Amino acid sequence: MYAFIDRPVASLRNSARFLLWAARGWADAARRGRCPPHALHRGFAAVQAQDMLSDFHIAMALMMRDARVPVAFAPLPCPRIAESEAILLALWHDLSRGDAARAHATLALLVERDAVAPAVTAMSAALAALAAAGFDISDFSSHIRHQENR
Repeated sequence: MYAFIDRPVASLRNSARFLLWAARGWADAARRGRCPPHALHRGFAAVQAQDMLSDFHIAMALMMRDARVPVAFAPLPCPRIAESEAILLALWHDLSRGDAARAHATLALLVERDAVAPAVTAMSAALAALAAAGFDISDFSSHIRHQENR
């Protein structure tokens, strides 16, 4: 988590930047009473990642519905990574590195016990679909800003 908190969004590689955009967009749509998958579909389709949308939606819905602590997302244009977003990015990062045990342990602190395994399963499936869409999920941050590091 501390690797991401209060960092510039621009320091993220495209895979993490996309996940952050999707989480912010999901939360914004839900807050406005809109269907998050419908609100996000065009953005996912634009990068050929529409296959991950349902798993991403399930993961977000579980984390929001069964949250033990308040989860807050910054507005879409915010240039910095907020605390809840940093935790979420750390979870995605752990899963992308194959560290499901660490993700389970972190999620157990954040959501009700019954939601942990389904959330990890949905997040893992979403990451697999993101990789299949051509995104590099091996590293979420970059000290060097690249225009195209997909």
